[in-house]
Amino acid sequence: MPIMKQHIMQQLRKIEEEESVKIIYACESGSRAWGFPSKDSDYDVRFIYVRPVEWYLSIFDKRDVIEQPISNMLDINGWDLKKALYLLKKSNPPLLEWLQSPILYLETTSIAEQIREMCYFIYSSRTSMQHYLHMAKGNYRDYLQGEQVKIKKYFYVLRPILGCQWIEHHHTMPPMEFDRLVDECIPKNSELSAAIENLLVRKKAGDEMDYEPRIEVLNEFLEERIAYYEALAPRMLTAKSEHKEQLDALFRSALQEVWM
Repeated sequence: MPIMKQHIMQQLRKIEEEESVKIIYACESGSRAWGFPSKDSDYDVRFIYVRPVEWYLSIFDKRDVIEQPISNMLDINGWDLKKALYLLKKSNPPLLEWLQSPILYLETTSIAEQIREMCYFIYSSRTSMQHYLHMAKGNYRDYLQGEQVKIKKYFYVLRPILGCQWIEHHHTMPPMEFDRLVDECIPKNSELSAAIENLLVRKKAGDEMDYEPRIEVLNEFLEERIAYYEALAPRMLTAKSEHKEQLDALFRSALQEVWM
């Protein structure tokens, strides 16, 4: 990890130089942050950046993302701060996940912490639950139907469904770490927890985990939970206010902190 982290930091600095930006936050966002990477899992690095003040003073729309081709197990891309704050207004779950990633590469200003603090006022349980439910339904439909299923995809349905369960009980963003979700949401010493633990052991050991017979206890749990959250999600709380003035103020103060 130290060697790869050094490579990641070099790439972030290279992006800053080539794009004339300042990266204020960078983290891991994929299976490594979730706690169940395979031996060949990519490093999914996500970052938030700020451009010089003059760049924003334009009547023309400009590209607000930076994307790099996947190379040497490194998948790295980021969002402009203005885009990030606009998505914060919408309680965007991927952004909120980034901000609580357990694997942090870079945090050079107070801006990320200010965004985290604003999350408490803007967070929408309904938006988050609908996001995770949509993810769970899509992966369940595409990969876990039939007698033979792509077995590693159970994680990509379990994680969002357990995220829905966390939101139902806590009305906050679910943690990224899969182990925490399982500990909170799945009864100990149950058939269900044993099936999940077996999959986790195999995943972390690097098993191929391709097509295998479906695991009935998991399918039954997921089908029941998907139906339950389809009914519940529309009734969850949404944000009371968009806090536009506060977001504008945060954006202006961020530009001053980075460039002034």
